[in-house]
Amino acid sequence: MGSPAASTAVAAVVVVVVVLCCASSARAQDMDKEWARPPYRGFFGGPGSMLPQSDVDLLEFPLNLEYLETEFFCWSALGYGLDAIDANLTGGGPPSIGGQSASLTPFVRDVATQFCYQEVGHLRAIKQTVRGFPRPLLDISAANFGKMIEQALNATLDPPFNPYENSVNFLIASYIVPYVGLTGYVGANPKLLTPQARKLLAGLLGVESAQDAVIRTLLYERGMTRVASYGVGVAEVTAHISDLRNALGRRGVKDEGLVVAPGQGPEGFTVGNVIAGDHLSLAFDRTPEEILGIVYGTGNPAQHGGFFPQGADGRIARGFLAV
Repeated sequence: MGSPAASTAVAAVVVVVVVLCCASSARAQDMDKEWARPPYRGFFGGPGSMLPQSDVDLLEFPLNLEYLETEFFCWSALGYGLDAIDANLTGGGPPSIGGQSASLTPFVRDVATQFCYQEVGHLRAIKQTVRGFPRPLLDISAANFGKMIEQALNATLDPPFNPYENSVNFLIASYIVPYVGLTGYVGANPKLLTPQARKLLAGLLGVESAQDAVIRTLLYERGMTRVASYGVGVAEVTAHISDLRNALGRRGVKDEGLVVAPGQGPEGFTVGNVIAGDHLSLAFDRTPEEILGIVYGTGNPAQHGGFFPQGADGRIARGFLAV
């Protein structure tokens, strides 16, 4: 039988352990409430949010694509960009290069206008959750889009491709942008840690996917239409653009045109491919590294260019440029 002193010591240890466990459990519950409590001004997030740094980085990175889509759609539909809609959302960033009003049918202009204001809403949603950064310098000029189309077709076009010239050209240019952001959201989803961040991403992904579906459907309807005097059809152009993005992404096939080879459509039964997807018809995913290589037009996240003459912003993009 142990001494009274030993028994007392053991009892004291048990009491301490119980107290610590209870305190730890209570603290865990408090932290759960703290993470869920709206609004909370956290260190990393914007007003009304408290997010780990990794979530902040993954939510800020898409601002680059959202700025790009906003500027292109708004200039094409309205003849002006974000500065004229809400200058505060630009964060004081430089004006975009080369934006202009596109010559569109009333129907396509209506669609483009809706896309424009949807993108403005996306900027607001992200910046209400994380601090974000000013709009980077963007090149949405006809010449820049023309270079990308020539790169995709591996040909010099005469006259040069101009996304603002007509509705078909505008839709082809639109095919280039939202899908890249869509795959980025799919790729970021499993890496997010908090429900708040995942909810925001799901909302963004839903609308970006819908935009891409509208663009692809309108182009699919025009699949055999010839693009200007280039002797190539719309569906063929989309296939070349997708091939280029796959090449620049450097991670295999994550992109498909409007028509695919026999056996490669949904369940292997169609060659029509109005919605891109893998062998299970699930959306493809891309990493920030792949996305930067594509929108820079260089295949290298450390070599800026293309739509971002001075590079994209945010901790993730700047990290590659600093290498």
